[in-house]
Amino acid sequence: MALGATHLSLALCLMALIVLVKSDFDGKKEPINNILEKNSEMLTQDFCIFAAVGSVVAEAIARERRMGASLIRLFFHDCFVDGCDAGILLDDIPGRFQGEKTSPPNNNSVRGYQVIDQAKQRIKTMCPGAAVSCADILALAARDSVAMLGGIPYPVSLGRRDARTANFTGALTQLPAPFDDLNVQLKKFSDKGMSAREMVALVGSHTVGFARCVTLCDDRNINPAMKSTLKCGCPVSNNNTNLVPLDLITPDFFDKFYYEDLIRNQGLLFSDQVLMGSTATADVVRTYNGNPALFLREFNNAMIKMGNLPPSRGVQLEIRDVCSKVNGNSIADM
Repeated sequence: MALGATHLSLALCLMALIVLVKSDFDGKKEPINNILEKNSEMLTQDFCIFAAVGSVVAEAIARERRMGASLIRLFFHDCFVDGCDAGILLDDIPGRFQGEKTSPPNNNSVRGYQVIDQAKQRIKTMCPGAAVSCADILALAARDSVAMLGGIPYPVSLGRRDARTANFTGALTQLPAPFDDLNVQLKKFSDKGMSAREMVALVGSHTVGFARCVTLCDDRNINPAMKSTLKCGCPVSNNNTNLVPLDLITPDFFDKFYYEDLIRNQGLLFSDQVLMGSTATADVVRTYNGNPALFLREFNNAMIKMGNLPPSRGVQLEIRDVCSKVNGNSIADM
């Protein structure tokens, strides 16, 4: 991947802050995209891409803070299935192609697709001629979400490509599930080249976001110690939209309190609480709880590593013009 863009990450965050502060002090609340578009000619192409994505993410989180957590999860669910190839963004074509969107771990659960579409369109408007993949946009949106929710910005390199296919079954078999025991989780992360410590760091993203009651009403998915306090009115129908925070203390901020929940046996998901069932992972949980700065650094390093997971060998790649469908009219390669 092209590394020349990585040093612009901090500049993007500073620019976003400047834009937001300017808007507040002027009292005009001018939309971020208007400010950026007026100054787009002054931006280098890479910085223009970073600024375009960052402005869309900032607007989305301002509308709904939960969206930041959703964008982090969307990136994770893409990269963990056959690498960071934007396969999760492809729409199904009835009778012809079934992708990852409607695979059970993602269906009616993963969200944020419209934010990625908006970012793609803003790049076209602000940065004419810029060739940036949907996979790169996913990586940038996740990084910006971490930073805007209170984490530390980290470098994201550009150069990913979009797959002309997706893996419905792979989403079922490769993604960690809320009912996975510790050994299953360790195996799934190891298959991606991730250590136990990196796994504990990455699942620390559960310090933001929410779980659906429809998930928690399945006894396999919930920490048994939390079942008596669950306020979901189980059983619930599949279209139930009620939510429960994954981090009981600060669900809207990217911090270390998820780990404090685990130490108190108050992790919400079964798959989260089992991290305390082994010294190897429980010691890391305690370390991160006692040293939040270390957690944020090691989380960033793990995100960078995950963001470099390559697409499956032999898969045809491109830079999609529209993130939800392959270029051209043929789906023969799917």
